[in-house]
Amino acid sequence: MSKTRGTFIGLCAILLWSLIIGLIKEVSHAFGATAGAALIYTLASVLLFFTIGWTPLKQFPRKYLVCGSVLMVAYEICLALSVGYSSNNKQAVEEGMVNYLWPTLTMVGFIVFNKQKTNWLIFPGVLLSMVGIVWVLGGEQGLDLAEMVANIRTNPLSYGLAFLGAILWSVYCIITPRMANGVNGITLFFSLVAIVLWMKLLLFGAGTPFTFTLPSVTYLLLASCAMGLGYAAWNVGILKGNTTLLAGASYFIPVLSSALSSLLLRTALGISFWQGAAMVCLGSVLCWLATRAKKTAA
Repeated sequence: MSKTRGTFIGLCAILLWSLIIGLIKEVSHAFGATAGAALIYTLASVLLFFTIGWTPLKQFPRKYLVCGSVLMVAYEICLALSVGYSSNNKQAVEEGMVNYLWPTLTMVGFIVFNKQKTNWLIFPGVLLSMVGIVWVLGGEQGLDLAEMVANIRTNPLSYGLAFLGAILWSVYCIITPRMANGVNGITLFFSLVAIVLWMKLLLFGAGTPFTFTLPSVTYLLLASCAMGLGYAAWNVGILKGNTTLLAGASYFIPVLSSALSSLLLRTALGISFWQGAAMVCLGSVLCWLATRAKKTAA
């Protein structure tokens, strides 16, 4: 496979991931938050089994098997349920934006825990990302802390899960590469996510009756493909494509995801939302450049 084709496949992964927030919310409308997520991860696991394959447990380093499983399962559940539990479509898009704090948190983690070399750009990068989230959650007023707090109070569980998910995924990105030894555990991890969600469903009930219609099944299949094939495509991209280009492009997922989610969910987003989304993207890019500058200099 050529490097250009590998890069193209990796960019397709970014497009697929950008669809996830809107598709998860549409699936939750028909099947409920937990059941919808369980169905998505079950079908995504099947897709991953046939695209990436299954890695035998004996090939997993023990630390990666334990830590990777716990972090990945916890993150994916936080992501899916934060969107599923959102009170309305606009809130779902906002929670998706909170989740996209993970690139900035990851860079900060690399600097603090892995002693990653950096420069002064890291400070405006982190500040801009955080201000961007406050701007998004502040409603039409933009930078309004009181409005942000009032907004979060309308659904603290959902917003809390989104923020917790951002932290969990950044921790996963920081600690698991050193443990994995090249082992790809995504098929196992997605299968575990599905199992945990089905267990939650059996223990606590669905809450919302399943609604199998052509639109709901279509959204379910699209969400499963976006989730499963997104990871499969990204795996090809980072192995065969231009990783520098892919890494840079991935930092624009917040804006692309918000635009696609707005279209899917037929939800208008105000100018202050887009201003905040742009800040989150720019802050993430500054954090990325802060660490790359030192690498280039070295």
